[in-house]
Amino acid sequence: MVIDLSAEGIGFAVFIVILRILNTAIGTVRLIIVTRQQRLLAAAYCGGFAIGNYVGMIIEHRFITSFLVANVISEKAGHEIALALRQSGFGVTETVGEGMNGRVIMLRSVIVNREAPRLLEVVQGIQPDAFVAMEEARAVHRGWIKAGRNQG
Repeated sequence: MVIDLSAEGIGFAVFIVILRILNTAIGTVRLIIVTRQQRLLAAAYCGGFAIGNYVGMIIEHRFITSFLVANVISEKAGHEIALALRQSGFGVTETVGEGMNGRVIMLRSVIVNREAPRLLEVVQGIQPDAFVAMEEARAVHRGWIKAGRNQG
C-alpha cells in the first residue's frame, strides 16, 4: 500500500476527517428525529443518505484510482487481441491454455478501472464473442499500467 504524504494527500485526509465529523453529527440528529417520531424528516434523511451514496460513488470513480484485472480468453484471435491491446497502451500477458474445445489464448491485463470500457471496445472490435472477466485488484506492485507509465 502506497501512502501519499504530499500536500494534496494530507489535504484530502483532512477533508475526509471533516466529512466524517459532519456525518456523525448528522447521524446523531437522525437518531433524535426518529425517536421523536418525526417521520417526514426521517424520510428526508433517508433520501439524503441514498443521494449521498450515489454522489460518493461518482467521487470514487472520478478521484480514487483503483485497478482491475482483466482476463480475456479467446479461441480464435488471442494473439491479435493482445497486439491490439498493446498498441492501445495496455500491458498484456499471453498464456496458452486448454479449453473445452481445444487450445485457447488467455490474456491478463491489470488496468485502471476507468480504462475498462476502452479495453472491452478493443477486445470486442476483434472478437465480439471473446470471454472477458474483470475483477478488482486489491493491490498492485510494479508492472506495466497504462501507456508508458511503468509502475515500481
